[in-house]
Amino acid sequence: MSVCVCQPAPDFTAMGVVNKQFEEVKLSSYKGKNVVLFFWPLDFTFVCPTEIVAFSDAHSQFADRNTAVIGVSTDSHFTHLAWQNTARSEGGIGDIAYPMVADLNQNICRSYGVLLEEKGIALRGLFLIDKEGMIRHMLINDLPLGRSVDEAIRMVDALKFFEENGEVCPANWRPGADTIKADPANSKTFFKKWADK
Repeated sequence: MSVCVCQPAPDFTAMGVVNKQFEEVKLSSYKGKNVVLFFWPLDFTFVCPTEIVAFSDAHSQFADRNTAVIGVSTDSHFTHLAWQNTARSEGGIGDIAYPMVADLNQNICRSYGVLLEEKGIALRGLFLIDKEGMIRHMLINDLPLGRSVDEAIRMVDALKFFEENGEVCPANWRPGADTIKADPANSKTFFKKWADK
C-alpha cells in the first residue's frame, strides 16, 4: 500500500549507520521534529553520492529548522559504512551527518511506495514528515533524476511558515516573500499585487 500526503508516515525500526557506528533508527523517536526522509537506489552508484553528500552538507540548515534528515536504501548497514569509509574522490561519500538506514528486507521502501520490486531497489523518493508524524510533501523521481536539496529546504520553510502564520505559500515562495490569506476576500490583497507583476 502506497502512502499519500495527509496520511501518517509508516513507522519503522531498522539498523543504520550513525556517526560511523551501527545503531537502531526508529522514525517515531523523531516525533516533535520535522523529518526529511529520502530514499536512494544503491550505494556505490553515480547520482546517489551527489544527493547523499548534498543533504549532509546542508545538515545544519535542516537542524536550524528543527528538521532531521534520514536516508534509506536497500543496502546493508555494512555497505553503508564501507561507502562512508571510501574517499569521495574514489566514489565514496566520507562522513555523513545523518542516519543512513539499511532496508535489507525492503519493507520500508515498500511501505512508502518507492520499491521497484523487480529490481529490489528504491526510486528516489523524498517525504517531508511533520512533527506529528504526518506526511506533508512527497516527491518521487526516476533513477537518473537527482533531487534538489534547496527545494527540500524551501518546503520545510513553507510548512513552518504555514504552521506559524496560517497563510499559504504560492509557487516559488521563499521566506520573506508574500503569502496568501486562504479566504476569498483576504486573498485579493496578494492577487492584486501578483497580477501587477
